[in-house]
Formats: sequence, structure tokens, C-alpha cells
Amino acid sequence: MHTPLMLQTVLGLDAARIAHAFLVSPTTMGQRLVRAKTKIRDGGIQFEVPQERELPQRLDAVLEAIYSAIGFGWDDMAGMDQSGRELAEEAIWLGRVLLQLMPREAEVRGLLALMLHCEARRRARRGPEGRYIPLSEQDSEQWSLPLIEEAERHLAEASSRGRTGRFQLEAAIQSVHAERARSGRTEWGAIMLFYEQLIRISPTLGTRTGHAAAAAEARGPEAGLAVLDAIDPESVSGYQPYWAVRAHLLQRLAMTSEAADAFDRAIGLAEDPAVRQFLLQRRG
Repeated sequence: MHTPLMLQTVLGLDAARIAHAFLVSPTTMGQRLVRAKTKIRDGGIQFEVPQERELPQRLDAVLEAIYSAIGFGWDDMAGMDQSGRELAEEAIWLGRVLLQLMPREAEVRGLLALMLHCEARRRARRGPEGRYIPLSEQDSEQWSLPLIEEAERHLAEASSRGRTGRFQLEAAIQSVHAERARSGRTEWGAIMLFYEQLIRISPTLGTRTGHAAAAAEARGPEAGLAVLDAIDPESVSGYQPYWAVRAHLLQRLAMTSEAADAFDRAIGLAEDPAVRQFLLQRRG
């Protein structure tokens, strides 16, 4: 509960938003937060600035909280909403502070590189009147080259440490996407390999869904669909990205009826009106 507590106490997010990030119901997350706070109160645990020697054992939870914060910032209308932009900026600022405190930690640089790569594309994620634009269709000339270059420097430094971790691999995936600004194409084979490494470390729904999308681009829609079919159906019932990717792959395979059903699930689960409209247009 370290990460949810930080998100609520430090960044002021409510239980419903935190629950969305952890793929549980708001009621469940609310109950967990209450139990954790009760334990803190009853145990007389104080808020204290940790000693330097204590930082490493607390690092994972802090990295996860910053990662969740940047995710909330991107989800808030992809930068169309000012509160989302401010939260994303706050997360990047926290990443820079953490780097000052722990400059030798590879995963700190990996997370900062990941955030900078994604922040570099903020302007390109929306068209006129807020229209949603997926990564594959974004105009790379609108990407921020200074942010990309900074991200690459941090990723290179992290890689030199010889301790590969989750955030470095996620940053490496974004680095491959960023190469399109220079080469005009995306090396999906490399992205698929990075996802395969990432799954060994962090087999989350997001990772496995991203792996499916990359496999489909590298090896064809059948390969991507096979990855999706291997995921437990109960775990994805409310996970919108899974249904969006599944709908896209089924449509590519001309499985019209199945694709329509998947699109309906993805549309129903989409919280962003612009994403919902995008999916409605793709459904046809």
C-alpha cells in the first residue's frame, strides 16, 4: 500500500482514480487505504524524512508512485486538461529530484527517460478540436527533440550501469518509437523483443497487451491475437486497452462480427470522449 498512500497523501488523488491505475474497484481501494491508515495510526508511525541508508529499500514504491502519477497526467485528456498537464509536470519534476538524490540508480534514470520520451509527444497526441491521434499516426515533426535527446542521454547512462530493470525496458521501447522521427519507420521487431524481456520482469496486463500489439506489427495479426488469447479472460474484462487492441487485430483479420463485439467493449470502457469517438469511427 506504499504507492497508493503516496498518491493520495502527497499528490492528493482520490481513491477512485487510484483504483483505476491498480485495476480494482474504487470501493476495494478505499477499504485498503482506510485499513492502511488505521494501521499507521494505531502503530504510532510518524512521517519522517528517511536517512540516506534507507533510500534503496524505499525506492521501488517511490518509482511506482511517480510512474502512476505520470500515467494519470497522460490520461487526463492527454494534456488537453490543465490539471493533467500539471500532474505530468509534477511527476517529471519528482523524477529529477529523485535523480539528484540517487544518481547511481539505473532505474531512476530509466523512469525519467521513459517520462521524457512520452512527454515529448504530448503536442502530437491531439489534433484540431481535441481529436485523438494514436502513436502510429502522429506527426513526428511535432515531437520535442530536446526532450527526446535528454531521454536518450539518461537511458544510455542507465544502460551503462549493467542493471536492466522494468523502467529501462519501457524507456527502450519508447526510444525505438522515437527513432521514427529520424528514420521514418518503426522497428517493431526490436519493440517486440523488448516487450518479451519486460514480461519476464513485469508481466502486467499493460505489458502483455503491448507485447500483443508489437507482435502483430512484427509478425502479423494472428501472432498478436495468439498473445491476447493466452491472457486470462477474467483479468481483462474491464481493461480497455486489451479490447481496443483485440478489436483492431480482429478487424485486420476480417473477422467482422468478433471485431464489432470487441470494439463495443472497448468503446464502453473508454473514459476519454476523444478515444471513444476514435474507436467509433474505426468500428464503422
